[in-house]
Amino acid sequence: MIHIREYGKATREYNERARSRKDCKMEGFEQLAKQYEPMIHKIISSLNIYKNKKDYYHIGLVGLWEAAEAFNPEKGEFTNYAYSYIKGQILNEMNRNNRLAERSIHQKEEYWETVEETNADQPLELEFLLSYCQGLTEKETKWVVYTCMDFLSIREIAEKENVSLSAVKQWRNGAKRKLKEQLIEVVD
Repeated sequence: MIHIREYGKATREYNERARSRKDCKMEGFEQLAKQYEPMIHKIISSLNIYKNKKDYYHIGLVGLWEAAEAFNPEKGEFTNYAYSYIKGQILNEMNRNNRLAERSIHQKEEYWETVEETNADQPLELEFLLSYCQGLTEKETKWVVYTCMDFLSIREIAEKENVSLSAVKQWRNGAKRKLKEQLIEVVD
């Protein structure tokens, strides 16, 4: 018990020290960001970025943060290092976005108007549907196809086949009953 309390106290002290260092570091970065904001905007402008400027500005800020973390004063001035680092990060992001854009082809609207529908006849769907219609009469099969493929109502089917509504309803009832029996056989 004593060790746990001492450990807890030490952990709290460590967290408080870390928090204060973090607050100082964050305040220091806010000043740094304010100071280097014109540089980031200049880099964005020099790279002719006109879309998503806010996103690239944010990438520039992240680059500034990383440059501040990795800077070694023995190797030169921070301004030069920060400029190169920020510009490099923005260029990397531009390259990533360009590769993504090259992989994603967005056709113009005119293209889609000229493309013919490849599944106009829907042979595979029809074949799949007909595989369930084995054991149905020709008229019951017609009802299934008209209903499932063409989405026709009973009235539309009756008009198309020149029969009465009650005839189509009989086809429907017979098809439903037989399909239900087939389903029960498969489940059992």
